[in-house]
Amino acid sequence: MSDSNHTSFFLTSLPGLEAVHTWLSIPLCAMYVASLAGNSLILRVVRSEPSLHHPMYYFLSMLAVTDLGLSASTLPTMLTIYLLGVREVAVDVCLAQLSFIHTFSVMESSVLLTMALDRFVAISHPLRYGIILTSPRIAMLGLGVLVRSIGLHIPAPIMLRKLPYCRNHLLSHSYCLHPDVMKLACADTHVNSAYGLFVVLSTLGVDLVLIVLSYGIILQTVLAIASKAERLKALNTCVSHVCAVLLFYTPMIGLSMIHRFGRGASPSSHMLLSYLHYLTPPVLNPVVYTVKTKQIRLRMLRMVH
Repeated sequence: MSDSNHTSFFLTSLPGLEAVHTWLSIPLCAMYVASLAGNSLILRVVRSEPSLHHPMYYFLSMLAVTDLGLSASTLPTMLTIYLLGVREVAVDVCLAQLSFIHTFSVMESSVLLTMALDRFVAISHPLRYGIILTSPRIAMLGLGVLVRSIGLHIPAPIMLRKLPYCRNHLLSHSYCLHPDVMKLACADTHVNSAYGLFVVLSTLGVDLVLIVLSYGIILQTVLAIASKAERLKALNTCVSHVCAVLLFYTPMIGLSMIHRFGRGASPSSHMLLSYLHYLTPPVLNPVVYTVKTKQIRLRMLRMVH
């Protein structure tokens, strides 16, 4: 079938586990509920507590919104596979999903970079923290994250929709991703591939490098502090963010390494790393920040009681 307007794609579940799909839907539903509850609670706490109206918590709210979007983009199609057994997805729905997934993925990377900037300013220039990170500048950073994430991904689904799909329409993931859909086309996809690589390198790649550089400067600043107690206190403020960075980037790097060097790797390893990359940060980020941030933890306990 060469007309992409009438094409349907078929999503894939974990191979060899078809008999226990109903049981697998239970933890997936639990992850979805946990993500919605945890991130919504973070947003409510930050909004309702005037003492938390500071740059660090504004950036945390941005991360919570991004995690909600990432969960809403990935988990619904997974639940239809494991809970209802529905694998078919219309091309327009598929292109919309991949657009949302990649947009929120870049948005999460961008927010993590702004949070690294927040920690850099707080530790390296503490006396100028309130002067540098003013509310208008934070709003501009948030707007920049939004424009960058959406703007870079507008061309991708438009370019994919113009391609003819005349091969096997079986995707290799439980949700639609740009490289996965692109490889099913029976036309030249060099332009699509080059654009996708450009987007990844100019967003996730650049963000990761800048985050590592910022923490290199932070570490240098902390080591220059004479008091051991002050050094530990400064580093402790970065623990939550470091955990969030590791949760997001570690599976992505592993997935990239498998695609590049693991030619003989099983499809299950690809899918599991993909699940870790897209599903775990929205679930675990609220837990990490609740456990490691005293102000958030105390406000949540007060709200529950």
